[in-house]
Amino acid sequence: MRLTVFILLISVFSSGAQDIPFKWEELVGSDWEKALEKSAYTCILPMGVLEKHGPHAPMGSDLIHAREWAFRAAENEYAVVFPEFIYGQVYEAKHLPGTITIPSDLMWSLLQATVDEIARNGFKRILILNGHGGNNHFIRYFVQAQLEKKRDFAVYLHTPSTDPEVNRKINEMRKTDYDGHAGERETSTLLYLRPDLVKMERTGDESGRPQGRLDLPGLYTGIWWYADFPHHYAGDGAAGSVELGKLITDYQVETIIRNLRQIKNDETTLELQNEFYDLIEEGFSPGQ
Repeated sequence: MRLTVFILLISVFSSGAQDIPFKWEELVGSDWEKALEKSAYTCILPMGVLEKHGPHAPMGSDLIHAREWAFRAAENEYAVVFPEFIYGQVYEAKHLPGTITIPSDLMWSLLQATVDEIARNGFKRILILNGHGGNNHFIRYFVQAQLEKKRDFAVYLHTPSTDPEVNRKINEMRKTDYDGHAGERETSTLLYLRPDLVKMERTGDESGRPQGRLDLPGLYTGIWWYADFPHHYAGDGAAGSVELGKLITDYQVETIIRNLRQIKNDETTLELQNEFYDLIEEGFSPGQ
């Protein structure tokens, strides 16, 4: 009996010793190889910005979302989570307090240096998890530009499609007809993730309706957001609810877990990249 208990205790302690953190900053050097193997050489890079979110939500809302999504996903499907990247495209909020912007060339170089360093530390698959809509065009171009030169790693961008059933449930729960930045849905997810940071009593201090100060059909210009939402508020945060926030968050985490599993089993992307680079190095003849 005593021997059985002793063996069980050894088993418990041994299994506990094999559990390693998923947060990059909490790993110790002697566990690095274990983390690489356990993650299938996969790292998540949460990305957002620091900007105003209406009169009621925190400056780091996008970072909170990306970080929390990454943590919850990594708890279910192990991947190493890099500390969040705060330098994104948010020039449209530069006139408001709390916004942090850096020159565009530095932003690009810093993100490139970051993924290069993640790869230098042994990761072959890097998933960018973006929490800020203003980053969308920038990050897509960044990911596409990884083909500029030969690399021994692949960069992925989390871009899940909407599930019709989940979308139906969200629409049934929503109370507002117009919902954007710091509006009902974003306020709801923050109420679920960090209710201590949301000042619900201030949601009505500013209007979140578009001002319609620019009418240029068929054209795009960088000032479009400021023209409609100079206060960086689009929607009505007062309609937010914890229940809606949980539904949105659970679905987002589910899609990240699904994508992590795809990435960890993906050998094709790296194979195709190598094939692509080899063809470039070999050169081509006229008419090819």
